[in-house]
Amino acid sequence: MESTGGTSAPPPADAEVHRRLVYGDESALAEVYAAYGGLVRRVAVRVTRSPAAAEDVAQEVFAHLWSRPYTFDASRGSLRTWLSVLAHRRAVDWVRSEARHRKDAGADDSALQAIPDAGPGPDETVVDRECSLLLHTALAELPQPQREVVHLAYFAGRTYRQAAVELGIPEGTAKTRLRSALRSLAETLADPPDPALERGA
Repeated sequence: MESTGGTSAPPPADAEVHRRLVYGDESALAEVYAAYGGLVRRVAVRVTRSPAAAEDVAQEVFAHLWSRPYTFDASRGSLRTWLSVLAHRRAVDWVRSEARHRKDAGADDSALQAIPDAGPGPDETVVDRECSLLLHTALAELPQPQREVVHLAYFAGRTYRQAAVELGIPEGTAKTRLRSALRSLAETLADPPDPALERGA
């Protein structure tokens, strides 16, 4: 898929373009790429710091959308946010893969670490806000007992044992509530739970 340059086309209506993608309409994919290809590459460059890698990530992202359009749910968020989150995940996978290769080769990555991280541009800032809104919406839908444990374990940095003490509940109950909450959040956000959230488990 070739780059469309720096100018983005007007974004298509998410539900309509999704319907067309499901039915295999190639022009729908072209519209999505024209509208969001630049954003996807910018998100990928921000993570990988490599324009070439960002192009590869963009190819993977749009190939995924084309081959598995049903993984996007227009009722749960915008296509813009979904593509950006997917681009970020694929870019992180690329960075991790490169890190493993460097380690295997015994390469010194100190020069890479010294490169300053590029700050987010206007598009990425909007996406960050949308992702934050999705997370907080998902949290608000949790039952209050689960929400309390997640707040202490994630936002306040407590282990589930510390959360249990603060809430005055058994450790096993706190652990069960945390795991149930993480499963619910994972389903809502269509992303596996972060094992780091289960500190002390």
